[in-house]
Amino acid sequence: MLSRTADNLFWLARYLERADHLARLIVATRRLAALPKAYGGAQSEWESVLDSAGADLPEAGADEPVDEAKAVGILVFAQNNPSSIRNCIDHARTNARAVRTALTAEMWDAVNSGYLELKALEATPDRGDGERLAKVIDLARRISLAYDGGADRTMLRNDAFYFSRLGQFIERADNTARLLDVKYHVLLPDKEVVGGSLDYFQWAAILRAVSANTAYHWVYRQSLRPWLVADLLVLKREMPRSLISCYENIVGDLDRLGRSHGRQGPAQRHARATFGRLDLLTMDSLFQGGLHEFLESFLADNNRLGALIAEQYLFG
Repeated sequence: MLSRTADNLFWLARYLERADHLARLIVATRRLAALPKAYGGAQSEWESVLDSAGADLPEAGADEPVDEAKAVGILVFAQNNPSSIRNCIDHARTNARAVRTALTAEMWDAVNSGYLELKALEATPDRGDGERLAKVIDLARRISLAYDGGADRTMLRNDAFYFSRLGQFIERADNTARLLDVKYHVLLPDKEVVGGSLDYFQWAAILRAVSANTAYHWVYRQSLRPWLVADLLVLKREMPRSLISCYENIVGDLDRLGRSHGRQGPAQRHARATFGRLDLLTMDSLFQGGLHEFLESFLADNNRLGALIAEQYLFG
């Protein structure tokens, strides 16, 4: 496979996963912001979602309060935010066009028809009733689900499939780690205590953002506990968005690439080392060492893996 094709497939999957994550994040934040002030519904929720998405406020508005309209504008349609939903879907379609022959008809249709639908929504005037935003959020999630489903059901298990999955799981791990880190250091105000009513509603919203609310109650069968939410999203292999589940898939796909190319490399070794650390980790050791410190280290390792894959397969 050409390195350029691998690059396009890798980033196509990353952009679609990122758009899906942003859509989920906006839905969760709207739920939190709609809570009565006694439960913490406030501007800080929208500031936290920008932090989680790694989005910066424009310099002209950096000192102004962040409300829903401003945050949604940055996260959904902003052309100057490389990671807005609009730009993610636009970049995904550009990458998909470049590798059209490597995609099945179902995968291409998911991206292309979604892109055209987004362009129509972008040209539609916003009436201020939230209808356009709801359609964009639904669209971002549908494109991602349709693309993943098309890949799983119709794509040949070869290098193209493995590079696409690597992009998907590296991005998913990044999103989960950032979401957890922001919850611990931005979302909860200093005056609140862990286990309070605000803490409960915030964790519930985060679980819903990653479609894990039902999974949490199925696994733990008790009310929300911060350390158990962290356990679910970091160490439970059964949870598709957990860090260890993402890396289990990453290691498997990199090993398959290694076998098909006849050699292992730095990317395989780095992925196995990261997975090994997750496999040996316990909740006690995680919290003793500091969740924030662990997540910062994990994000650095995850970014390093992306760079190693690019270097090893010559698409950096």
